[in-house]
This record gives sequence, structure tokens and C-alpha cells, in this order.
Amino acid sequence: MPTQEPIGLLVAVVRRRIKQAVSTMVREHDLSPQQFWTLVAIAKHEGVSLRELAELQRMDQPTACRVVAALARRRLVHSGADPADRRRSRLVLTPSGRSLAERLAPIAAAVRSAVEAGLTPSERTAVVAGLRKVIANLENSQVGSAKGSPLPGIDNR
Repeated sequence: MPTQEPIGLLVAVVRRRIKQAVSTMVREHDLSPQQFWTLVAIAKHEGVSLRELAELQRMDQPTACRVVAALARRRLVHSGADPADRRRSRLVLTPSGRSLAERLAPIAAAVRSAVEAGLTPSERTAVVAGLRKVIANLENSQVGSAKGSPLPGIDNR
């Protein structure tokens, strides 16, 4: 086992294991992991806009829109006009969505607890800070973007 495992590999393993755990735990509710986390986020931030939800979930708006549309088709979420600005819409849970979100909250807590088990508060803070740096690095880099490669002599176009 290498002592310097690539960060990307470790992140991929963590993502895959969380996704597998969530898939297993929410199978009976016929939700994808994205739908599960989105429903939990809307329950926590009731009245959030689609743009705000996308930012909270760190997903692009088209993906957030597709996930919310799937939840809306199941009558778990609906979009209502913002009373302060009728041009904006806010996402709210339906009564059945709220009931399901309440049943799912312990699953979300269990997954988060399992992910953080054994970490001291300072280790958790360091992991979060490190991952935020990695995210910022990737957002600021040209790797995998249409801008081309940051490596000399390599052109992605």
C-alpha cells in the first residue's frame, strides 16, 4: 500500500462508499443519493431558491433543476413564489415531502456520523479545510477545462 496515495483516489473512494451506503439506506424510499441529499437540504433550508440550493449542494444549476424536478414529479417538493419578490420562486416541501424528510433525517445524521467517526474536532476541521483547498484548486485550474491544458506542450483542444 503506497504511503502517498493520490488525494483524488481517496476522495473517489469516500464518495463511492457514501453513495453506496446512502443507496442501500434509502432504497425502500425509491430515492437516488442526490434526491436524498437534496430533499434533506430543502428540509433544512425551506424556502431556498434553486440557485441557492445548487450552491448549498455544490452542484450545477441544471443538475439541481433535474433533481428538484424528479422530487416535484413525486409530489415531495413544489416551487412557490417568493412573497418578497414574485419573480423569484422558492422550494418548499409538500406535506408528504416533509413527512419523508423527517423519516430520512436520522439516515442523514447516521451517514454524517459514520463519515466523521474517530475524527477529533481539529482533524475534522483540517479535513474540511484541506478539501475546500482542493476544490478551490480545481475551480481555479485549467485542468479538464475547455481553456486547454496548464501543462506545457499539452493541448486539450
